[in-house]
Amino acid sequence: MMPMTDCDAVMRQFWDYLDGELNEATMAAIDAHVQMCSHCNPHIQFERAFKAALRSAREPVAELTPLRDRVRAALAAAGYEAP
Repeated sequence: MMPMTDCDAVMRQFWDYLDGELNEATMAAIDAHVQMCSHCNPHIQFERAFKAALRSAREPVAELTPLRDRVRAALAAAGYEAP
């Protein structure tokens, strides 16, 4: 496991951590640091609460298929070929 005792290192990976985009070992190291750090913990808790509030406040998303189809058509018209 990667030691994550440095607040600067945690803050550099802050958004990736909150989005769950880091590998398992790094996530665990940051979790351990955040639980014991009086500097990082409030930042993480605030952002988690903020993201949760945004999720609950947004209106339901309508079916995305028409939008997806329009984007794909525009890309095809511009000569982009999907891999």
